[in-house]
Amino acid sequence: MPSSGELSFVDQVGRHYQRHYAVPPMVGRVIGWLSICDPPEQTIAEIADALQASRSAVGTALSMLETWGSVQRMRVPGERADHVKLNLVATQSLDSPAEYGALAALARHGLDVLRDAPAARRARLLELAAFSEFLLERLPTLADEWRARRDELRTSGELP
Repeated sequence: MPSSGELSFVDQVGRHYQRHYAVPPMVGRVIGWLSICDPPEQTIAEIADALQASRSAVGTALSMLETWGSVQRMRVPGERADHVKLNLVATQSLDSPAEYGALAALARHGLDVLRDAPAARRARLLELAAFSEFLLERLPTLADEWRARRDELRTSGELP
């Protein structure tokens, strides 16, 4: 059973995800739990028990997280229940920046739709397109820099 400190941390992560990503707190709570649990792979039942939540609430949260690529399901040979583990979201977005390309394309489409509109009305889409294209341009370099930093941290023993 998780300690009160662990449950407090999990609840804080749940509130963070609710505030910043407008998702139900259970989504963040599951991420919080999968960030600290031992073993790192858990069944839905184990997660539900640890979080003192229903299996359906955990299952719904996991479905959303799986869609985002934030968790991975796997089956242990000889067991019927899936096990779930956390994927590092930060590095995934560095390696597959497709969402930023899609966002830039949407912004460019909106600019085309508003081609005759005043500049003030187009300004938000211009900035969104520019920001998305900036991220697309910078992400490969950031990914390389992160991998180098991660390797340094592993070599120094700061990361396993």
